Amino acid sequence: MIDPKLLRADPEGVARNLARRGFALDVSRLEALEAERKRWQIEVDRLRAERNSNAKAVGAAKGRGEDTAPLIARGEQLTNELAGVEQSLSTVQAELERWQLGLPNLLHESVPDGRDESANVETQRWGQPPRFTFKPRDHVEIGLRLGGLDFEAAARMSGARFVVMRGQVARLHRALVQFMLDLHTREHGYTEVYVPYLVQSQALVGTGQLPKFEQELFGVRSDQHFYLIPTAEVPVTNLVREQIVPAERMPLRYVCHSPCFRSEAGAAGKDTHGMIRNHQFDKVELVQIVRPADSYAALDELTSHARRVLERLEIAHRTVALCAGDVGAGSAKTYDLEVWLPSQERYREISSCSNFEAYQARRMQARWRNPETGKPEPVHTLNGSGLAVGRTLVAVLENYQSEDGSVSVPRALQPYVGGMETLTPVK
Repeated sequence: MIDPKLLRADPEGVARNLARRGFALDVSRLEALEAERKRWQIEVDRLRAERNSNAKAVGAAKGRGEDTAPLIARGEQLTNELAGVEQSLSTVQAELERWQLGLPNLLHESVPDGRDESANVETQRWGQPPRFTFKPRDHVEIGLRLGGLDFEAAARMSGARFVVMRGQVARLHRALVQFMLDLHTREHGYTEVYVPYLVQSQALVGTGQLPKFEQELFGVRSDQHFYLIPTAEVPVTNLVREQIVPAERMPLRYVCHSPCFRSEAGAAGKDTHGMIRNHQFDKVELVQIVRPADSYAALDELTSHARRVLERLEIAHRTVALCAGDVGAGSAKTYDLEVWLPSQERYREISSCSNFEAYQARRMQARWRNPETGKPEPVHTLNGSGLAVGRTLVAVLENYQSEDGSVSVPRALQPYVGGMETLTPVK
């Protein structure tokens, strides 16, 4: 969440920043809630002070042998009044917190202006899209020819936006996961973690999916009100929830392979064909927990780590800085990696790498002890896909296809598939 002190001190400045997103901050509502909070806080402080003074007076009266009944009665009255006022303060504080939890993050000054993805700025491009002597097929047709993608079987058991993988395609999918994990742990210094795929609501509040984006989540019917994770970002970032991370341990770098579950409620009609936007997919997630002064260097580093996967796979891609209107609600700045898909003749998102600054940390009470002040302060959190495994599989199938329906295995993946060099069509 946004720093409450900043909200109180400069609501107009916060409003101007959020307006870049197209978000209208209700400053009058904020000021009204804050005025009500102050009023009740002053009354709580007054009653507590009077009750303490009254308690001392009772002790002094007893010492003098005086009648303490009136003072005791007044003390009981003050206690009752205080309970009621504290409840009023708690109510307005809860309403103020709910209101603050619905606010998006402040944007970093370097984020380009713009209302939608058309204003995103390309910052880097790598490789050349392949040229084919035939019309390239899409990943669905390629997967069917290989006997490796079965959307009909998935639909019979689960409905639309699911897939069953078989044989050599399933093996290639697994190889991608292992390759990514090895790259990030052996060369980029990440610690691999395994985390729960079910979380409770407070974990999702911590990373910003709740309360605003509940429609994107799959809830689980149980007494404990679980949700299926939409991304490993949720449990991995919550590893530092309610913790004070020692300064000498930072930065923390975690990598995690997990399934991800998304309702895609806001994507009705989009990418219904194939594996681009499924309800269930795998992802290798990168998370960094860093000192605030280091977070933008860490964003560049994390983005380069995700980009390295595509470089090793030798697939053309580009990096774009998202504009103000396209940055996710919790992020202060985001770079998207977009991979070339021959069947669509365009670049498609395969990773988003974001710096959340202290937005998630405040929600999670994740802190570090600043050696310069000796006080606990919010950490900065970052995450990015390194990469989305299903979309990477799509990119491999399409970019490495041959006219006869076979698919060459990228050199970086061959050690993970027993040296196999080609996926061959099933007759």
